Amino acid sequence: MAHYRRSGDVPPKRHTQHRAPDGGLYAEELMGEEGFSADSSLLYHREIPSAIVDATPWELPDQSLTENRPLLPRHLRLHTLFPGGEHESADVVTGRRLVLGNADVRISYVVASKAGPLYRNAVGDECVYVESGTATVETVFGALDVRPGDYVVLPRSTTHRWLPTGPGPVAAYVVEANSHIAPPQRYLSRFGQFLEHAPYCERDLHGPGEPLLLDGSDVEVLVKHRGSRGVTGTRYVVPTHPFDVVGWDGCLYPYTFNVADFEPITGRVHQPPPVHQVFEGGNFVICNFVPRKVDYHPLSVPVPYYHSNVDSDEVMFYCGGDYEARRGSGIALGSVSLHPGGHSHGPQPGAVERSLGAESFDELAVMVDTFRPLELGEGGRAAEDPAYAWTWAGRGPDR
Repeated sequence: MAHYRRSGDVPPKRHTQHRAPDGGLYAEELMGEEGFSADSSLLYHREIPSAIVDATPWELPDQSLTENRPLLPRHLRLHTLFPGGEHESADVVTGRRLVLGNADVRISYVVASKAGPLYRNAVGDECVYVESGTATVETVFGALDVRPGDYVVLPRSTTHRWLPTGPGPVAAYVVEANSHIAPPQRYLSRFGQFLEHAPYCERDLHGPGEPLLLDGSDVEVLVKHRGSRGVTGTRYVVPTHPFDVVGWDGCLYPYTFNVADFEPITGRVHQPPPVHQVFEGGNFVICNFVPRKVDYHPLSVPVPYYHSNVDSDEVMFYCGGDYEARRGSGIALGSVSLHPGGHSHGPQPGAVERSLGAESFDELAVMVDTFRPLELGEGGRAAEDPAYAWTWAGRGPDR
């Protein structure tokens, strides 16, 4: 993250002795990005953070991907993936079902009521959008209180666990990067401060509270990491609880940002998707479409024009309101649309005429645009609506 935070007990000078009340030294750990050349934080542990007493393979949920061939726009109904009471036996980490993915990013969906395991993603940062439910996300930095509409940004290798707190389950749309996830560079000064034209600022970002100090012995931690054939997992057992940090400071830490704090950028005529951008990662961006006033030119067309994704695949998760441009397509709350590069797409038939004269749209959607083609995961294949590709023409192939 761009701005400095300090929490708990840290010494006045970095890389110097920091002693506990009994005279023992705390273990200083640098958690940093890009080989000591980017954002970092220093954490002070009661015990040695490198210690492990056992390690065994952790078999991840199905990570297989299937090529989008023939090349088709796809509609995936995510709310069908956890029918009935399946959420009661799922947690936010091990219950994820892979929807779409490529070499840069994996998109999953989960509905979960169980407390999750201690978990660390060593492949890349995670950005988890909370569709519904509340939770506490305990991390090695401290705890985050999470509510509907929150993006939860977890830096690579942050040990954490999800603890649902509400009467209902947590439904989460999970974007896992093979890189770091951050605010778009064009929103930031050369020193990392949000600029005046940015649609959100530092006040909208909520970091962890005071450090957590938990006791325990022979504690299990699940680690997702890189392997010779892609993403794999290891189950560590560590001798003491990893939440033993007495203090930390720096510019790298988990945080939440609520979509309601995104201030939409509008204009006299229809604005292109980059005005909706909220984060960026390696070879992908994250945007959100929020309730807003729409174009106010007297001859404006408020819904998007037809467009060809020349360089990217576009994934839209519909999570609130009524998405005017997709009416009549079968898309509803909980739907994901995949519009791949090489296919021209836009409003459904009749949507342009219906939108004329509209002053505002009540819609909420999270969009991921990738710059390499996406493939279908197990969850995406299971949730597909096979009729979607033909909805612009009103008929499909004879079969």
